[in-house]
Amino acid sequence: MTSSKLTPPPLQNDCFALPPGVKWTPVADAHAMLQRRLDVVVGTEVLSVRDAFGRVLAAPVIAKRSNPPAANSAVDGYAVAGATFEAGTHVVALVDGRSAAGQPYSGTVPKGQALRILTGAAMPVGTDTVILQEDVTLGEQEIAFRGPLKLSANARKAGEDFATGDEVLPSGRRITATDMALLTASGAQDVTVRKPLRVAVISTGDELAEAGESATPDQIYDANRPMLLSMAKRLGHDVVDLGRIADNREDVRAALDDAAQRADVILTSGGASAGDEDHMSALLQETGAMALWRLAIKPGRPLALGMWNETPVFGLPGNPVAAGVCALIFATPAMGVLAGEGWQEPEGVLLPASFEKRKKAGRREYLRARVREGQVEAFASEGSGRISGLSWADGLVELPDEAMDIKPGTLVRYFSYRDFGL
Repeated sequence: MTSSKLTPPPLQNDCFALPPGVKWTPVADAHAMLQRRLDVVVGTEVLSVRDAFGRVLAAPVIAKRSNPPAANSAVDGYAVAGATFEAGTHVVALVDGRSAAGQPYSGTVPKGQALRILTGAAMPVGTDTVILQEDVTLGEQEIAFRGPLKLSANARKAGEDFATGDEVLPSGRRITATDMALLTASGAQDVTVRKPLRVAVISTGDELAEAGESATPDQIYDANRPMLLSMAKRLGHDVVDLGRIADNREDVRAALDDAAQRADVILTSGGASAGDEDHMSALLQETGAMALWRLAIKPGRPLALGMWNETPVFGLPGNPVAAGVCALIFATPAMGVLAGEGWQEPEGVLLPASFEKRKKAGRREYLRARVREGQVEAFASEGSGRISGLSWADGLVELPDEAMDIKPGTLVRYFSYRDFGL
């Protein structure tokens, strides 16, 4: 028996319950703050088009030539002046020669006559319409077909795709494989692009063991660092792997100093809460650089957002599921801003749920999920220690801040991992 007058708090059985006087920051407010405070941090360089794939444009690309550069045929057939031929049967003379792609006809086609033309070939002078070869009967130096002809049928106009001087790609776009075709067709030789964003990744915790090493029963393998490094690489950023740091404040401080010198943004995992060994959030608080760290999100409440030596720091939770979700929801769009792409949030799609869940109001929740037969399945457990759910899933279901009673058939918002650029 004890004489202490300490009184325990009421049992809530909810680790996300709000302590008296504490207000979690909604996800939307955190997003708005990041958009206000972050800006491009990388410089620019000029690259040849052949080396530009995957880079972010720092200036719009202006077409140096039209596409197509000259009127040409969309089919194999016969070029004529279309307005010449009205309804009825027509038999017309064929002009000697032909127009082929890269081998244009140099003469003029007389009115009322036709010239053999192949797909992609320049339209000869005196023609504006192509008769499909399947609609023609071929004779000796003449063809027969039925009118009327639709003027300009089967012919592409010069510049109908884009014209010289048009903007074909905007600043801030990360160049895709299909963009490479557009850049080349526009006559671009060099483009001004952003230098790659440098992303430093640090894991903290005495309990961590490196992959491939032997681990004691009280250790876990560092799953976060490989995941975060791979995410950053997949998004087109350069990565700086700063390894695992022990739960020692001076070691963490030295790692942050090193990261700030070598990178444009720092992703850490672990030490973002308020425990005795949570040195990451303590250091950011100590320097006055902590922006916010209690977010109304599940999983991932302890998230430190701050600055270290003028370098943005995302102090992600140590739990791999929470670290992965918070990286997708906060770090991914923020890194897009820093890299010059701008803030990009996936829109997702509304799909019927195949699961049941009653959600409380007060925080936004993300469930590991996948789509099967047009419905969204949720991972069997919401426990953030179930790392297997990240791989089981194809994406996330986002449940809004408000209360929600989900039953099979309820529409929920689903984001595939591809929506995040992964």
